[in-house]
Amino acid sequence: MIEQPSAPQPAQWPGVDPAWSHTISVTSTSAVDAGTTRRWHYLDNGPALEQAGRTPVGTILAVHGNPTWSYLWRSVVAGGLTAENPWRVIAVDQLDMGYSERTGGNRRLADRVNDLGDFTAACGLDGTDRPVVTLAHDWGGLISLGWALEHRNLVRAVTLTNTAVYHDETKKIPAALQLALNPAIHGWGTEKSTAFLDVTLHLAQHGGLDKEVYRTYAAPYSTPALRAGIRQFVADIPAGHEAPSYSTMLQIAEGIRELAVPAFFQWGTKDPVFQRRYMKDLQVRLPQADVHRYEKASHLVMDDEDIATPLFDWLNEHFVQGRTSREAHLEARAQWLETKVFHPMISGLTNRADDNSLAVVDMSTKDETAVAAQLTWAELNTEVNRLANGLYAQGVRPGSRVNLMVPPGSRLTALLYACLKIGAVIVVADTGLGAKGLTRALKGARPDFLVGISSALVAARTLGWPGKRIAADSLLAPATRALGAVASLRDFTDRTEFTAHTPAPDDDAAVLYTSGSTGPAKGVVYTQRQLAGMRDAIQNTYELASGSGLVAGFAPFALLGPALGATSVTPKMDVTKPKTLTASALAAAAAAIDANTVFVSPAAMMNIVATSGDLTTAQRKALERVTTVLSAGAPLPVQLLQAVQTLVPRASIHTPYGMTEALPITDVSFEQIRQAVADGQGDAPMLGAGSGVCVGTAVYGAEVRIAALDEAGQPSSQTTSEPGVTGEIVVAAPHVKDRYDTLWVTERVSTSTPGWHHTGDVGHFDAAGRLWVEGRLAHVMVTGQGVLTPVAAEQSTEKVSAVRRAAVVGVGPESCTTPVAVVETDPLAARAGRASAELTQAVRAQVLQETGIDLAAVLVVREHPTDVRHNSKIDREKLSRWATAMLSGHKAKMEKA
Repeated sequence: MIEQPSAPQPAQWPGVDPAWSHTISVTSTSAVDAGTTRRWHYLDNGPALEQAGRTPVGTILAVHGNPTWSYLWRSVVAGGLTAENPWRVIAVDQLDMGYSERTGGNRRLADRVNDLGDFTAACGLDGTDRPVVTLAHDWGGLISLGWALEHRNLVRAVTLTNTAVYHDETKKIPAALQLALNPAIHGWGTEKSTAFLDVTLHLAQHGGLDKEVYRTYAAPYSTPALRAGIRQFVADIPAGHEAPSYSTMLQIAEGIRELAVPAFFQWGTKDPVFQRRYMKDLQVRLPQADVHRYEKASHLVMDDEDIATPLFDWLNEHFVQGRTSREAHLEARAQWLETKVFHPMISGLTNRADDNSLAVVDMSTKDETAVAAQLTWAELNTEVNRLANGLYAQGVRPGSRVNLMVPPGSRLTALLYACLKIGAVIVVADTGLGAKGLTRALKGARPDFLVGISSALVAARTLGWPGKRIAADSLLAPATRALGAVASLRDFTDRTEFTAHTPAPDDDAAVLYTSGSTGPAKGVVYTQRQLAGMRDAIQNTYELASGSGLVAGFAPFALLGPALGATSVTPKMDVTKPKTLTASALAAAAAAIDANTVFVSPAAMMNIVATSGDLTTAQRKALERVTTVLSAGAPLPVQLLQAVQTLVPRASIHTPYGMTEALPITDVSFEQIRQAVADGQGDAPMLGAGSGVCVGTAVYGAEVRIAALDEAGQPSSQTTSEPGVTGEIVVAAPHVKDRYDTLWVTERVSTSTPGWHHTGDVGHFDAAGRLWVEGRLAHVMVTGQGVLTPVAAEQSTEKVSAVRRAAVVGVGPESCTTPVAVVETDPLAARAGRASAELTQAVRAQVLQETGIDLAAVLVVREHPTDVRHNSKIDREKLSRWATAMLSGHKAKMEKA
């Protein structure tokens, strides 16, 4: 007798309604046991829908992998019942798995595809006239897709979570599977013991599975005999052509290229088994797929994250609305492009191909006053062609993703424009994200090529960064090979005009990564048209004429120089630490090109003022010739702007507001800030003036509106430009991002108003039409005092003489938080903790008087946690967690980045 699992006890399964549990007898047609009747267990919400009188849109066929069972899909089964537009969900236990029959046979991939067909025929799914959508995980991916290929008349969409449909036998399978297949380990690890089962069930983040959930997953595999299916699944892994199921895998992997149906992937990127390379392979085979990556989820992504809500949102767009959110957004956005003439970024360079005046200057990394290298426009054009021809010869093609790991300067500028000329997609992620953040970003972007200096190539080899490597430094052949590089830029010799391709306006051009100050850094995709729109917005807003001189103390703007027709220079500084820029380094760079425009980060501004005493007379004169100063990334105090103004007396100082997704959005000058502040004061202050940070009015080509907040602190679907209405800031412009990279859920939220980008910032207009930023939407506090935004209270707190910088955060339940101020003091506090009674009283009184907000407590820290890129964006979520612990009487240490 073959041991069978005990009778299902669904009442004991957390998250499952016992009414969902069913069994069915199915006659097998698989070669291994044709004609034999097998008992299948499955979850099915169909009867519950029928009882409720609800007609499903269609059926989701959910297929688990190894070593899970239908319990994996409990949230989706439940979601099908509660969704506005319901779906029947059938989640199977494959034979030899879960509570289905143990057959005693050795089932291969082809058998399991056939088994699934037997099951769907037996339960009547083959005769349905409604859409059928597959949903799968792990081994279920191959099996469900094999079934889909044999049931093309039924399948209307395919959806997947962490899985693989193809493994290149020239590459090693993941380490965990290598171990499980090792003959010395295989039988013991998969069948005789619970090792494989336990390891898999521990592949959940956020503290692991709940104990009862864990027990439920493990229950049908309580003895070695009941785990025979786990061993068989592992043994059948098609790691190479000698594996019995390798040819079946190939047939399915190639066959799905012809599946012309919508596809949706939800992927946990911390999965050590089904790594991002398998996701990318699926994207190549199903290029129509929408993808969302969960950066904090692992193999059991459905236990780490809510995958049901996005799944039903996606299905609703495709099968109920008949139009996707992406289609609606593109249609609405088209109005912003109809009258815009497209001039590619590269045209600013090609138009000056015969110009022998300076284009790019590199300052020495050792002597801040010395010029290390420089290129004329003609020389830069020649260098761009040399690199474009060389990269093309190495296989870089239109659409190829190229990660540029090269410091700012003439070399990076030439590489960037070479990629634009080819039509390749530039991947730009700050080294300031740190090794962990940078690795996560690059594995998300999956570049095809990595062009980097030696240290970047070493990091790529050590950390497993993706992409064929090309050395940017001049290296000897042995060193190039040692770093895993296939070529070096020095080997490129063809300087003829590159003519192999002319990019189209809507081709992808760049993936730019956010700073990571509001969560894991997100890849933001720009097209050629949108990059050109960014150039146009900056050029027209600030009247940067061709021939201008631009000092880029914020590295990305050095790359815009050639497109603007401006001579650009990057001062001596550590680009990963903007506050290392000194006044003398800035002045030396300005003098090198007789600059009239300067762009620096807020953190750099503070250090420039702090080191201004070191300026020589000549350097002061160089700064006096500057006519425009731009600083974006965080608000700047009026006192700091005043100090900067004394260094650049002829300059109009601007603090544009924007973000990686849309830069810039609005602009305001120092003079306008002072006027706005004045308008908010006096006996009859202007409506909306004085509360928050004034960021001015929309830049060239942009329009800004407000989505008002409701009582729960959530933005409305309607937008307004009425003064005094606080809500989420939304923007539309030709230079707003195309999309987030493989972040479907995030993109859907950001374009919930078609044609507009929801910034995640909150603010309002004043009566003069100026925009005031009040903080981040994520930092809005729903309190007993009403819906509160943090910035006004922070500004008020900073007026107390002992306070250097402040952040107001909420502690307690999200639905009813309590506002607390966390401050840096001057002088610095000896240790973090509660503020003195005197300081607490002063801050609370100041804030209550000016804003009406009653702070519950005041805490002190030596330094706020900030982002790396700007050294100024305070991580309020981290502060909130720390403050909650501190006020609860627990010992609390500030979390490290």
